[in-house]
Amino acid sequence: MFGFTEEQVAWFGLTFGVSAFMLYMVFIIFQLARESKAGKFGAFVLFLALGFGLVGFAAKGLIKYFIGGIVE
Repeated sequence: MFGFTEEQVAWFGLTFGVSAFMLYMVFIIFQLARESKAGKFGAFVLFLALGFGLVGFAAKGLIKYFIGGIVE
């Protein structure tokens, strides 16, 4: 597709697509906190609970990078 290999398209999709999805999830959590009038502590709890999975996903990538490097 447009001169790119399947591996390059998959890498781009996983890197930028998942990153964009994660940013969109942060926006959704922010909107949820704002519309529910959760206050500062409520927003903190929402970001902590709902954002914990995003942090774990990002940490997994960093751990894989520092332990074994990027395998190509």
